[in-house]
Amino acid sequence: MQKPDFNIEEVNKIIRGRRSMFVAQFKENDPVDDSIIEEMLENANWAPTHKLTQPWRFIVYTGAGLKKFADYQAELYKKRAEKNGTPFIEATYQRFKENPLKASHVIAILMNRTEGSGIPVMEEIAAVSMAVQNMYLTACAHGLACYWGTGGPTFWEEAREDFGLEGEDMLMGFFYVAKPATDNWPAGKREPIADRVGWIRE
Repeated sequence: MQKPDFNIEEVNKIIRGRRSMFVAQFKENDPVDDSIIEEMLENANWAPTHKLTQPWRFIVYTGAGLKKFADYQAELYKKRAEKNGTPFIEATYQRFKENPLKASHVIAILMNRTEGSGIPVMEEIAAVSMAVQNMYLTACAHGLACYWGTGGPTFWEEAREDFGLEGEDMLMGFFYVAKPATDNWPAGKREPIADRVGWIRE
């Protein structure tokens, strides 16, 4: 393979211009084309992966699938409250039931361990995280609104079986994608990198 001719200015631009945009900033009832989601997932598949375990797995909800996911997390929230004797908050229930419907696509993010690979769990989590970053960059390059959230079923034990997780597999959250409701792009802010780097030269 010949060495690619990268445009570093464009690389810097997309990395530094990547933003999270949330449900309140979504344009509703204007779906993103599936081909863009497929491109995001293809780019996710090119994340670094030790021993090529490729631990990422994705489930894409769109169309009627959004309601299926929304109803699932809302009802599971309700069942957990009843089972555990924890407070049931109607506003939270409604948020679980309504927010996914405001997105074009919701992508469940899973980490699937390869048994006997010898790869530390941390490395597999990092690989999936880098895959999600590739999705983020691709979505933002298309001018889409998106964010990675770890609410809802992410840490609910009951969801493990529902998502087919075993052993050290993990549900790592949900990636929401939609067209933005505004042309205004969120401003970014970072502290100087020099404050977070040490150099050892000798």
